[in-house]
Amino acid sequence: MKAVKFLAAILISTAVLAALPAQAGFRTPESLVRNVYAYYGKGSSDLSKGLPRSAEIAEQFFDRSLRSAWIAPREAPYDFMVQSPSWKIGPVSTKILRTEFDKTYVTASFNNNGRAVTLNFIAVKGPDGWVISDIESPQDSLRLFLTQFKR
Repeated sequence: MKAVKFLAAILISTAVLAALPAQAGFRTPESLVRNVYAYYGKGSSDLSKGLPRSAEIAEQFFDRSLRSAWIAPREAPYDFMVQSPSWKIGPVSTKILRTEFDKTYVTASFNNNGRAVTLNFIAVKGPDGWVISDIESPQDSLRLFLTQFKR
């Protein structure tokens, strides 16, 4: 009888832990950027549609101040992460550009349909790991982009 109670307690504990929401953030700034671009491949259909606009993804990838802007409805002319309405991206290279206080700037470079793209991700370390504070392109930033095309 004790063994049955013990097994039941283990099963309940496992079920409770499995039901917890995904943790926000990543272990390193580079892994954060690589995981963004995992959604832009030619793999499974779930991982080939660009970074989803769901609350779960927003919590995992973005700091609090950017989450609601990421999931807000918009009519954007292109996907900011690839700087184009469509994509066929080559290998993504990442490099830490600099670290300033609580921010780390990570440069992501890749080719999209034969055109060179470079973006600077501003990553901050939160209690659960690294998340995106903003992304800078030569012309814009993700924050301004999301605000500009908000419905």
